[in-house]
Amino acid sequence: MFFLLSKILDAALLPTVWLVALLLGALVARQPHRQRQWLRAAALLALVGTNPGLANEALRAWERPAVPLAALPPRADAAVLLGGITDDGRQPADRVYLHAGADRLTNALWLYRAGRVRRIIVSGGSGAVGPQAGSEARHLATLLRLAAVPPADIWLEQRSRNTHENAQFTKQLLAHHPGVDTLVLVTSAFHMRRAAGCFAKAGLAVVAFPAGFQASSRAFTPDYWLLPTPEALEQWSLLLHEMAGWAVYKARGWC
Repeated sequence: MFFLLSKILDAALLPTVWLVALLLGALVARQPHRQRQWLRAAALLALVGTNPGLANEALRAWERPAVPLAALPPRADAAVLLGGITDDGRQPADRVYLHAGADRLTNALWLYRAGRVRRIIVSGGSGAVGPQAGSEARHLATLLRLAAVPPADIWLEQRSRNTHENAQFTKQLLAHHPGVDTLVLVTSAFHMRRAAGCFAKAGLAVVAFPAGFQASSRAFTPDYWLLPTPEALEQWSLLLHEMAGWAVYKARGWC
């Protein structure tokens, strides 16, 4: 039930949904002053929501900063790679489709090839609301094997559907492998706050290694602060989704 409700909340938090709702409010309002109020609210939302500077600054404040290699253990027992970066719905289903979060995968692979981690634990089942299309961990393991990572160095956790379960099921997996203690957690920078909290609540000490940064460097140019962009709406959607998820997890005591 929680999984389904979280998907509904995701849709309700989309700024585009708010914008459409405000415009519909103006459309059905019978009194002219009410229509103007709805339209003013829609205009304000559009101005704020499409402003790239505001969206980027908000993301910069939320994302966890990049971690220098010197801050990592000399050679950790494992990198824990969280899923949420594939698209099972695409056809033909003869390959693995990655989206913008794929930097998680490349960073985990880089740590392994550089000798900074001994193995990669891939955590992720299916995030589909309906019947599961397959294990995301298995799909990502296919790519790791193609990148010459030995199968023995790829451990799979294939049941989790959210970040809380990532941590809980990874802990269960590690219970069968005593001695695997030093863990480097690899996930997107915007997601690291919630993910690291979940692993800490599960009793797993991890070193955070954020990847896939969505925010860019601050600029002091007119286009950064004044030129509306559709990408800003996407950034706000991402940020609101993650902030709401973090708040819900905090309320439930998961992070």
